Amino acid sequence: MRFAAFLIAAAWTIGARGEEPRFAKGLPDRPDFFPVAVWLQDTANATRYRDVGINLYVGLWRGPTEAQLDALDAAGIRLIAGQGRSALKFRDRPTIVGWMHDDEPDNAQSLGEGKGYGPPVTPEAIVARYREMKSADPDRPVLLNLGQGVAWDGWYGRGTRTNHPEDYPKYVEGCDVASFDIYPACHDNVEVAGKLWYVPHGVERLRKWAGGRPVWACIETTRISNEDRKATPAEIRAEVWMALIRGAKGIVYFAHQFKPTFIEAGLLADEDVAREVAAINSRIRELAPILNAPDAPEAVRVECDEPAAIATLVKRVDGVAYVFAASLREGGRSATFQLADRADAKVEVLDESRMLDAPAGSWSDRFDGYQVHLYRVGPRP
Repeated sequence: MRFAAFLIAAAWTIGARGEEPRFAKGLPDRPDFFPVAVWLQDTANATRYRDVGINLYVGLWRGPTEAQLDALDAAGIRLIAGQGRSALKFRDRPTIVGWMHDDEPDNAQSLGEGKGYGPPVTPEAIVARYREMKSADPDRPVLLNLGQGVAWDGWYGRGTRTNHPEDYPKYVEGCDVASFDIYPACHDNVEVAGKLWYVPHGVERLRKWAGGRPVWACIETTRISNEDRKATPAEIRAEVWMALIRGAKGIVYFAHQFKPTFIEAGLLADEDVAREVAAINSRIRELAPILNAPDAPEAVRVECDEPAAIATLVKRVDGVAYVFAASLREGGRSATFQLADRADAKVEVLDESRMLDAPAGSWSDRFDGYQVHLYRVGPRP
């Protein structure tokens, strides 16, 4: 991939709550829990990650070990780990709440140093491995992280399977949770670079292929290997919320920097990024019961001169409507929102210290490129 401070509850509902599979040793099945993870980070930084709102580690380098699990326990963070013989020795540790495949099997696979690349791992091999993992431990979900071909058909890193999106519905048969990564802010290809909409586009496509399985999105937080460009705090916020608005049920931050120097915890090393990620995660934690609630798309209609440019996620909880809206394009535009019941309302714009009047349930707002507005809409006093 280039890219909980909670006790473990008795079960975890995968995807939409209700009739989905439950896992006795999975993540908490609580409306106030939303998975916010980091990828392949040292457990020595677990408390620092907890302090910016991380509740889950995905992957461990040469782990898990007892010392690593103890460090995560001390921070109240849980783990999705690779499942091998040594890892299964810890299957009774509640720290582990899921297993994972090797990363990005949909990409061309290395044949060894200096030997080039062969084809991707086949979907059939992923399904077979999934069955092995479920046989070894049916009580925890299995995560499959896929590469940028989920969002970008032209991703040449798939080798012989470039431009074959039909592979993905087959891949996700081999998992309980599907995630993917694409990092447009620091991407080095002109087709993707700066086009943040690839993140929600990938979420939307993977949800269609996933057959009801929850979809998670991996989010860039550094320059990774681009010495000229890195993800800004505003871009990170936009990517996270665009993914959530398109229906992502979990967020995984990619924190590594590889160039010009290697920094494993690059997210923490950049104070501005760490501060923004902490603010994003705090808001996600506050809104978790809303994000976990059923969608209510019929409650609000949005009008814009370019309808596809504005994406919305609408929830209604305890008589209050929540409208999360994002521009999926560069450049500025305005949008008008209309409540279905047309009742007079007051609109609070979260994180912006703004209040808007909505006479007859209607209000308008301005969006800059990739800007996100989070609206809490209640009856006018």
